Amino acid sequence: MLNDLESDRVERTISTDKMDKFGEAICSFSNDLPDYQKPGYLIIGADDKTGKVMPVKITDALLKNLASIRTEGNVQPQPSMIVEKVELDEGPVVVVEVPPAHFPPVKYKGKICVRIGPRRGFANEDDERRLYEKRASHVQTFDAMPCLGSSLEDLDVRLFRQQYLPMAYPEEILENDKRDVILQLQSLGFYDMKHDCPTYAGILMFGRNLERRLPGAYVQYVRFDGDGRGAEIASDYKFSGNLMTILSQLDTFVSTTIAKKRPVPVSALREENLVDYPSWAIRELLMNAICHRDYESNGPIQFYQYVNRIEILNPGGLYGKANPRNFPLVNDYRNGVLAEAMKVIGFVNRFSRGVQRVQEELKANGNEAADFDLGLETAFLVKVMVAKKTIVSNHETKDETKDETKVGHGAYVIYSLIAKDPSVTRDNIVVTTGLSTSSVNRGIAELKRKKVIERIGGKRYGYWQILKEINNEKM
Repeated sequence: MLNDLESDRVERTISTDKMDKFGEAICSFSNDLPDYQKPGYLIIGADDKTGKVMPVKITDALLKNLASIRTEGNVQPQPSMIVEKVELDEGPVVVVEVPPAHFPPVKYKGKICVRIGPRRGFANEDDERRLYEKRASHVQTFDAMPCLGSSLEDLDVRLFRQQYLPMAYPEEILENDKRDVILQLQSLGFYDMKHDCPTYAGILMFGRNLERRLPGAYVQYVRFDGDGRGAEIASDYKFSGNLMTILSQLDTFVSTTIAKKRPVPVSALREENLVDYPSWAIRELLMNAICHRDYESNGPIQFYQYVNRIEILNPGGLYGKANPRNFPLVNDYRNGVLAEAMKVIGFVNRFSRGVQRVQEELKANGNEAADFDLGLETAFLVKVMVAKKTIVSNHETKDETKDETKVGHGAYVIYSLIAKDPSVTRDNIVVTTGLSTSSVNRGIAELKRKKVIERIGGKRYGYWQILKEINNEKM
């Protein structure tokens, strides 16, 4: 390097006190604009034209000042660098070795310094764009990172070979693929050869004990007998295990339980089926939650069903280029490997029109449009209200509350007591039923809202009037 010309990777100088010059040189080597992917060298004690070693005073103070460039705050982000005194036959020199930054651009005092052949300069717009593209190419999403401490034994290899591979590749390709299973996994982003362990995507898709590595990687389903979390819990279920297993379970659950069809008379001779929620729409929202959630969080996906709506809450807000102003037109993938794997097995399409189709399906079924709450920052919430469409004999539709003859368990207990004694007071209900005062108040409010009861008169001499009978058989 001393005998050659100065270049993109070498700068020589006999100055020992021009710290701004040194800082800019270190910044430019960090940015590695030509993308050599090799270190750059600042050599102090050599002529910049001839490369001849020149006598300079090398002191501890000089070495400390050079080393302090890394931490003094003028170079951001902090560069990696090595400062050392090297003894040559011609005399000593100071060498500062600077490897390329993993996340360029690096700035010195707010300016992006680059090497343009043997000269230093500042980046123009095209240079800056190239550096930001380099940064993006080096960034690994969480699912592509190695799951350190895991091994091939943590994966269900049979599941990968017998179920996933046939969906990922045509049969004739698989017949000629004689590679080891680790190489097959690695080619699809499920194994990290450098660290000799599965990636988080591999653990999520085929892990034998998923929650051991990712404690929050499950879906929590709860059905409430009311319109809030304070209502009685009618049923609950935990969908746990690797995604090859639970995606199919969720698909079946939504189509058979959430979107259960009910016959509604259209005429004396004909019936048509109605559903509270279209299965494809709920399935799509669930799959989006699984695909886009933040798996570094220990919280599960919450899939909560109330008497009047469904809520799906998953850890992790909008990601990357997506923001509240451009959602849902702009999409980005927090888990790119996982998104591709879910596309392979048929659970997402990656066409960035899932939300649009969800709204179309809901409208066609008589539901309101899904409500996306984008202001939670660390979570993503979507609410879907129950359909209010019923079919009448003239084939037109009218709005009618589906759950008007269904109430929560606590409300039904209160209703039964009022039906026996319309003069019963709230305090009497608390004593007789054993419910708390707040539960009684919520139950009465629910009965009033659904126009089941009405209060006639005041608290002291009034009574409850039954407006309609209710049928609270378990669904």
